[in-house]
Amino acid sequence: MIRLTNWWDQWRTARKTPRSRLDRAPSKFRLNAFPWGSVMLASMATLLPVIASAPVMPPIGFMLLLAWHMLRPGTWPVWAGLPLGLFDDLFSGQPFGSAMALYSLALLLLEVADKRFMWRDFWQDWILASLFIGGFLLGGLAIANWAADNAHAIVLLPQFILSVSLYPVIVRVVSWLDRKRLYR
Repeated sequence: MIRLTNWWDQWRTARKTPRSRLDRAPSKFRLNAFPWGSVMLASMATLLPVIASAPVMPPIGFMLLLAWHMLRPGTWPVWAGLPLGLFDDLFSGQPFGSAMALYSLALLLLEVADKRFMWRDFWQDWILASLFIGGFLLGGLAIANWAADNAHAIVLLPQFILSVSLYPVIVRVVSWLDRKRLYR
């Protein structure tokens, strides 16, 4: 009985004392769940009741994917665009397979850009993300035009402007999530 009580007292006092966060590695689940879960949750943003006659909702899931890759280049394997694009296709309303192809192509091109330009600052990342967002929107329009309708690219201008101007906020959210992922 004395031995059990001694163990119980040690465990109880160890739980009461605050443990240092130094020299503790975050769990593997947390390291992987934050990027994947945030992109998947952002892909479901199309479920929000936004009523508009033209597309104005930015591709938040794709923008989070870009921000995660630009802040932490080793976060995504190259094949990650396929399942994340599949999840985005389920909610976006685009023809099935369009986000899978565009996410995968974007991750491949980002890998090439990382090899080519090793050091980038925020402005270069913002310009590169603007090019990728514009390419994503135009690629989605081309696939949608091929599948069903014939819309002009000028329709995407408000969505592109909103997406590019919202990108720094997305980067800030991703950096906050990254701090929570690594240090809590």
